[in-house]
Amino acid sequence: MITKLPGLPDIVHNSQRTFTHLLNALSYPGKQQKIDAKLTPPSDLNIACAAACLTMLDLETKVWLSSDFHQDVKAWLLFHTGCHFTENSQIADFAVIKNIQTIPKLSNFHHGTAEEPENSTTLFVQGSNLESGDKVILKGPGILEEIAISIPKLPEFFWSEWEVNFNNYPLGVDIFFFAQNTVIGLPRTTKSRLVKT
Repeated sequence: MITKLPGLPDIVHNSQRTFTHLLNALSYPGKQQKIDAKLTPPSDLNIACAAACLTMLDLETKVWLSSDFHQDVKAWLLFHTGCHFTENSQIADFAVIKNIQTIPKLSNFHHGTAEEPENSTTLFVQGSNLESGDKVILKGPGILEEIAISIPKLPEFFWSEWEVNFNNYPLGVDIFFFAQNTVIGLPRTTKSRLVKT
């Protein structure tokens, strides 16, 4: 059974290390962080995203899964975290998206409120790699002057929606991009510029 696939071997220490990598990813946008968790997730989840899910999801969190995930992902996450799933992306604490090319519009998710801007949806987005594709220049807190990243091609609407997300600070979503055992963060405080080729 898929639920028998093991989770993190040392839940406390592995979760602490993964949380540190995720925190660093948001603190230093665009800089790759390595998540070296030893676990065997379902085939639709890469190791870094799976480790982040096991670290951040719990009995109190509401999770929206993109519909292209195999059902075994939901079963595995439920077994290991006890999280609640929702089909309403506007009330989700976390959204887990299988493929970067099919990321939904950011307006589909909760952007927080003036009183509680931190209660927005955090997006976990999987890509094939974090080293080829569209070249994007990032600027903002945690970045010395600017940093260039390359990530697989996102839908055409994404970067214009990200500009709106940035301009609406302190409201907005934060995004983690995962590939294999690496992650980069894109917090709402980061300004982006797509380099046209």
